[in-house]
Amino acid sequence: MSKVIATGAILGAHYYVKQAEALVEKAISEKGADFKFEFPDTAYFLPQMFAMTGFEVRTVGDMKTALEKNVKPLLTEAPEDKLYKPYLGEALDAGMAALFAQEMIMAIRYIYGQEPVKDDSIGLTYNGFISDTILRNLGVQLVDGSMPGYVVIVGAADNDEMAFEIARDLQQKNILTLLCGNVNGDSMTKQLLRKGVQLGWDTRLVPLGPEVEHAIYAVNWAARAGITFGGMKGGDFQKILKYSKDKVFAFVMVLGPLNDRIWTTGAGAIDMGFPAVANTDIPTIEVTGVTIYEEVAKELDPKKIVEKCIEVRGLKITVSKPPIPVAFGPAFEGERIRKEDMHIEFGGQRTPAFEWLHSVDLDKVEDGKVTIIGKDAEARYKNGGMMPLGVYIEVAGRKMQKDFEPVLERKIHHFVNEAQGIWHMGQRDQNWFRVSKAALNEGYQLRHFGDILTTQLKHKFNNIVDKVQVTLYVDEGDVKAKLDEARKAYLERDIRLASMTDESVDTFYSCILCQSFAPNHVCVVSPERLGLCGAYNWLDAKAAYEIDPNGANQPVAKGETLDAVKGRWKGVDEYVYTNSHQALEYFNAYSIMDAPMTSCGCFECIVAIVPEANGVMIVNRGFTGM
Repeated sequence: MSKVIATGAILGAHYYVKQAEALVEKAISEKGADFKFEFPDTAYFLPQMFAMTGFEVRTVGDMKTALEKNVKPLLTEAPEDKLYKPYLGEALDAGMAALFAQEMIMAIRYIYGQEPVKDDSIGLTYNGFISDTILRNLGVQLVDGSMPGYVVIVGAADNDEMAFEIARDLQQKNILTLLCGNVNGDSMTKQLLRKGVQLGWDTRLVPLGPEVEHAIYAVNWAARAGITFGGMKGGDFQKILKYSKDKVFAFVMVLGPLNDRIWTTGAGAIDMGFPAVANTDIPTIEVTGVTIYEEVAKELDPKKIVEKCIEVRGLKITVSKPPIPVAFGPAFEGERIRKEDMHIEFGGQRTPAFEWLHSVDLDKVEDGKVTIIGKDAEARYKNGGMMPLGVYIEVAGRKMQKDFEPVLERKIHHFVNEAQGIWHMGQRDQNWFRVSKAALNEGYQLRHFGDILTTQLKHKFNNIVDKVQVTLYVDEGDVKAKLDEARKAYLERDIRLASMTDESVDTFYSCILCQSFAPNHVCVVSPERLGLCGAYNWLDAKAAYEIDPNGANQPVAKGETLDAVKGRWKGVDEYVYTNSHQALEYFNAYSIMDAPMTSCGCFECIVAIVPEANGVMIVNRGFTGM
């Protein structure tokens, strides 16, 4: 291992431990050793400390105990100038000590109201600590592949334009970006704000704080994943570290010169299995084991640094972009288009609008065709303001089924929102579109709505959709006429879905998407019971099986009914036993008292029996009033 890296990591750890010790002593003298503290919305005390050691830091006095018991023993002296010895173990221990110390520093700052940091000069309050709720919400995206990983960016790019290009590249690859640190007072956060980029969870560009040590919020978020989803206990550090390396696809990008504080934070990240890539000429560590590939790498070409990070972390990313002039990807789904930034809008109770996906015979569809019906459509679009819009999508495929229509139709919302500068809300005849001035200036045209839908429906549902064509109606009379047809189709669907019960089908569907996080968890989805996360219903799972017969959703034959009241079937028992790796013999679909379905952690409410009321009580999982 490089002596430069080891020296920086060890000296940086001493710096943070000394700072943490001083702050803890200050808090004890002013608040008292029994002063209680917890980060907002977490059940894991100081999460990094709890995950690695199992020690529950509940008070300021506990922090002092943790410093003496768990942190200081990890520190060693920096390597001597002349004596060579392997430094890897000492450097990694120093990195973990630094993470523990950083976590305590942030905790003390929270106690004194100094976190999350508020910077009035740029009009921004940083995110600060990442809550358990956000961890669970993003867990679904991590396991289904819609968010392949996340990056912690420390520092600032060479200039604002380069910062913008790096951020947009990461967004288009659907990678969550967490920002911290600065270079001489400037930072990636400030650079993106100067470029007018929206920051926050909705756009997957999240500013944690202005200093290097704010990276602890990203690291202790990852440390909780093994406990939340993997069924591990606090203190199972070997299992949690392996889980973090193998299943939490994170990496660090360092922009600008490195100092001891960055080296030690990087060493802590490497402990967790997260490699670091810098844009400066630094020593590298190419051995593997702690991370999947290189532990420390460099890429001096700013246009290639994102690609280098993905390569070093071992991510597999496939992006399908429609033929449109604006950037495209799930990171843009949360983008907001305010009225002052809007060029034109459709629907939203302002004009007649609808969206309707209809399955037809193969010979009725000209694949990829986009037709606009209406007088002076493009001229009216360019003038801006408001327009009616009817979106009629015809799909055809040998495996396409009428039951799949609402499943595919609901995806319109996601597909349209993934275009930068385009906003969509609602569905059916309650939909609402907006196009920003920026998107218009980039060359976004009316027909591009159709291009997005034809491309993405075939890409995402290629096993059941062979052809797609889209017709856009923009004259009010045509929209209203077609809307009458659409409403008849909506009603037929609603009647069909309302009649579906668990007794009306012979086959349920499994969902084991979350086994990448929770290895023994199995959901069985029926017409009357969603998957635990709420994201998949029976039709979704059925369509998913047709799309990918070897995927996470498999047909489960109910078989003999063993208990009609509690909801237990022989075929379901056999599937659950096998696919939970024999961890679960059976479960009851309709009981919360007797062998209920297991959980992967992707839930927000807890249901409890209240015998006094002969009923149930529902509370959010973070409720502390009981």
